[in-house]
Amino acid sequence: MMSEAMSTDHVRNGGLDSIFDQNSPAPRINWGAATAAERGPIIATLRNPRHRNAIGTHAGGYSVYRALAIAARTLASDHMADLTDTAPAERIGPHPQWLDDKRIVSLDPWGHLAGEFRDHLARGYDIRPTIAVTRAHIDVPEVRAAIGVGRIRVDGRVVTPARTVRVMKAAIDPVWYLPGIAERFGVSESDLRRGLYEQTGGMYSDLVEREDLKVFLPPIGGTTIYCFGDPDKLGDVKTPLACRVHDECNGSDVFGSDICTCRPYLVHGIEIAIEMAQAGGTGLVVYNRKEGRALGEVTKFLVYNARKRQAGGDRPEAYFKRTACVAGVEDMRFQELMPDVLHWLGVTRIDRFASMSDVKYDALVRQGIAIGERVPIPAELVPADARVEIEAKIAAGYFTGAVTSPSLQATGRALHE
Repeated sequence: MMSEAMSTDHVRNGGLDSIFDQNSPAPRINWGAATAAERGPIIATLRNPRHRNAIGTHAGGYSVYRALAIAARTLASDHMADLTDTAPAERIGPHPQWLDDKRIVSLDPWGHLAGEFRDHLARGYDIRPTIAVTRAHIDVPEVRAAIGVGRIRVDGRVVTPARTVRVMKAAIDPVWYLPGIAERFGVSESDLRRGLYEQTGGMYSDLVEREDLKVFLPPIGGTTIYCFGDPDKLGDVKTPLACRVHDECNGSDVFGSDICTCRPYLVHGIEIAIEMAQAGGTGLVVYNRKEGRALGEVTKFLVYNARKRQAGGDRPEAYFKRTACVAGVEDMRFQELMPDVLHWLGVTRIDRFASMSDVKYDALVRQGIAIGERVPIPAELVPADARVEIEAKIAAGYFTGAVTSPSLQATGRALHE
């Protein structure tokens, strides 16, 4: 656990080149080790190539902006972060799942505890957190409306008198342990490495040239979690947990586009999380950056056009087919990696799971996370144009609760309506 002193110590590594031996070796990574010291820090910075023990670089999809800033001479290439007062606002872990190299393979469970690597920091190693934990208030219009009609109450603890909601939130950058990723998907590590190397245009040659490097920081979006209630109780099986695992949809989540159910279901999940926290349990929303089923927003918009222009209009029976026609697959979110964040939090059971997705449900159960009640989106929250989506999903076998069969009667708006 990070020491309390770490929260105030001035941890700055700049200028250490002249003090410490820069020929010291790269730290060894022992994935799944019992302590941070035994596991070793993950170093993916270029400041001293001899210290690197991971492929890729920090900041995921934003790493290219760092490269651009250095090229434009607005950022010094040897800048090292000043970590003063950056320690987690809440203590997370360690949990037993951290010590199982098959449970967590897509993030660094020690990624928020830079202070645990004090010896390496003192010796000049450039250690950068891949997880940050903070506190905030969120203000959601639909939550205010729920307060107004009495579904949510102002309790002064979870919901403030100003009708904002207190949360702990954590930002998590992806860190892949390649042997574990390969095993999770049932492929060989060599095939995984070759595929990653080739399909990124050879961006990371170490994938095929350095088999000794087992950790990869991929240039993809990460995850944000929002915890409602006491985060110390997240791994406590005696405390009920409500959870929504949500995959990014910028058009709906942020701008309220009504062609899908994403924002309504996200807000419904937030409401369920608040209710559980106010009842003495905890609530959790896991927000994954997997825009357009991880196909990307460009592909998603192309599919929208194809759905609206096809003969017969936008219909449930063609919903998944149009995506496959454009992208070659219906979905690339690969929920196999999704449970890792819940393992990081110590979660072993979800009492109320706000999701209709059997893919998400199955991925969690396969990873040993028990699920009690499954909560579908209430019919009254589905926008008219999103009936196509919801009926297609029901026909495909998504969980519906009391609804047993789809009508398949919906037709979405035409493209120019």
